Amino acid sequence: MGQAALKRRDLLTRTLAASLLPMLSACGREARPLADRLAERMAELPGGWTGANWERGHRLRGALPAWSAATGTTQRAQVLVLGAGIAGLACARRLRLQGVDVALLDLEDRPGGNSRGHRIGAGPTLGEGLRCPLGAHYLPTPGPEAVEVRALLEDLGLARQEHGKTVYEERWLCHSPQERLWWQDQWVDGLLPPAESPDVQAQYRRFGELVDQARHEVGFAMPSTHHAWTPAHQALDAKTFAAWLDEHQLTAAPLRWYLDYCCRDDYGADATQVSAWAGLHYFGSRHGFMSGEEREAVLTWPQGNGWLSERLAAPLADAFHGGRMALRVREERHGVQVLVWNDKDQVAERWDADQVVMAMPLFIASRLPEQPPTALTEAAQGMRYAPWLVANLLLDAPPLERLGVPMSWDNVAYGGEALGYVNANQQDLDPSRGPMVLTAYRSLRESQRKDLLQDDWRAWSARVLADMAPLHPDLPEHRAHALRTRDEHPAPGTARIAGAGRAARARARSAPLRACGPDGVLGVRRGLHPR
Repeated sequence: MGQAALKRRDLLTRTLAASLLPMLSACGREARPLADRLAERMAELPGGWTGANWERGHRLRGALPAWSAATGTTQRAQVLVLGAGIAGLACARRLRLQGVDVALLDLEDRPGGNSRGHRIGAGPTLGEGLRCPLGAHYLPTPGPEAVEVRALLEDLGLARQEHGKTVYEERWLCHSPQERLWWQDQWVDGLLPPAESPDVQAQYRRFGELVDQARHEVGFAMPSTHHAWTPAHQALDAKTFAAWLDEHQLTAAPLRWYLDYCCRDDYGADATQVSAWAGLHYFGSRHGFMSGEEREAVLTWPQGNGWLSERLAAPLADAFHGGRMALRVREERHGVQVLVWNDKDQVAERWDADQVVMAMPLFIASRLPEQPPTALTEAAQGMRYAPWLVANLLLDAPPLERLGVPMSWDNVAYGGEALGYVNANQQDLDPSRGPMVLTAYRSLRESQRKDLLQDDWRAWSARVLADMAPLHPDLPEHRAHALRTRDEHPAPGTARIAGAGRAARARARSAPLRACGPDGVLGVRRGLHPR
């Protein structure tokens, strides 16, 4: 009976798919009319922008108030942490555990930075709404070098030690199916395109061998600072990843698309901009080049890494001060002074501390000290940032599926500019097929930064839906709610993460500055002045 039922189900699926093929093909032929229909749909689609408050951040571009403009009583903390993203939260948490009096300031009203969560669709039906991410959506299970990350996950109840082995909380390990790729009019398992010729398969094997060779001869680690920087790393960083691939005659279109996708997904820049060191680091520091092997385990939540930021921030609620922008940092003989703009009260404040930690992007951190050290300036000049768009789409019901693998956590279309979408409900244990959230990601060109800031949110919604509608032909007909997040992402390329940028960071980690975290957490310490 079971086999007969499966055969009948398969027959029904194929029959339905055959009846839909003309409509699905029309979607591909009529891209512009589809875009027009989606643009019209925007007029009735509720939504808007959320995420980073760039208007507050741009205050640094204008004339800054003088120190004498600070009003009220000077506020004080033993250590003042500027920036409440993951780096700032982790730093403040560690200081608090050591008994240090710490204050945490951020220009946003809520802590979490690019790892904040959100709710969408609040109302009588969904109550507070469905959770969704505003940025980062997952955390790979840490490798052997990331002992600090494993310790943090144990503290948060996400991991435990059993018989000398780290065991992760299954509730938050990404459920199957994990990844799928839209390839030749059907969904296939995994994100690596199928090797449909001996030449492509041979190039897959060759790239895997080169990655393994680099792992043993050059060495990679996550975090990257856990591995010494050598001339071999410098040589890789001196050329682009695309040039390195050309040197090794790795030119197969499916391989190059996949490696380009990986670079854009992790760095916000393609293989022509990312250095060979950064491109190889993507695989060498994690799992190698996985072709047909077991996938890397990742932790994920409906609100993305907002789950992590919320738990890091909870015990720091009394220390957090939102809506505050650091404008200037001045080192004195007996401490550090910080001029802060309180956007809630529209006044300038003065904060004094023994030490200040600048947990923020380097290009901002380099603007704040009255006498910025050369190491900090050089490190900031070595970084570029790619604009990102994160789009959360609340649907009244799951969209129509096409042939192949069912909806997975990560869903990507081969050949497109978009990075695909994530099913934010993947970890949901509720079997009902009710409302759901799809989170689409796009890394944009630097030339699109101005458009991202100025264009109406509906225009970007239309672009995102135009990317997704060919994959789900009934998407324009769904009742939906759209939420867009604008973001900035460090985009490492030649001499950006390493080389000149790496050398500057190394100097910035020595006194009087310390750096830790993905972009830079800089500590200004009393009595140590830049030379």
